[in-house]
Amino acid sequence: MFSELLPNQYVKSIYDIDLNALRDRGIKAVITDLDNTLVEWHRPGATPEVKQWLKELEKTGLHVTIVSNNNEKRVKTFCDPEKVVFIHSAKKPMRRAFRQACSQMGVRTDEAVVIGDQIFTDVLGGNRAGLYTILVVPVASTDGWMTKVNRRVERIVLKWMRRKGYIHWEDEA
Repeated sequence: MFSELLPNQYVKSIYDIDLNALRDRGIKAVITDLDNTLVEWHRPGATPEVKQWLKELEKTGLHVTIVSNNNEKRVKTFCDPEKVVFIHSAKKPMRRAFRQACSQMGVRTDEAVVIGDQIFTDVLGGNRAGLYTILVVPVASTDGWMTKVNRRVERIVLKWMRRKGYIHWEDEA
């Protein structure tokens, strides 16, 4: 059970992910969360830095799909100006949206990576779907009410994992 909560990789932000290294190990596609992974949960559009990161994905030859539990209006508002494919109301950690994203991008699950800021949605869902998972530190210290509940439980699980030696990074996500 706890192994499904462990990300394959942990980084401070999306900008710390070596896109060339992902491509070199056979990754062809990125499935990323939106809120508090790419931008703050209340920011409607992409920052200049996120726009540049999305361009870097394209330059590296990686397809991208945003998979979010948020509603269509919120996700569409962010994705349409950037011309990014998305799946809204994903019901993460259910596997369906992750598999759908892979299918739409024409890749196998072993050719895709999931990037997200939450263990119980992004990491658990990605691991359950057989994807490589990368956990990032949330870009904002504030969250919606449901995410606040998840974060409290997440901190307990992370402390337990650290004590048991399952994780080795210094800062908590």
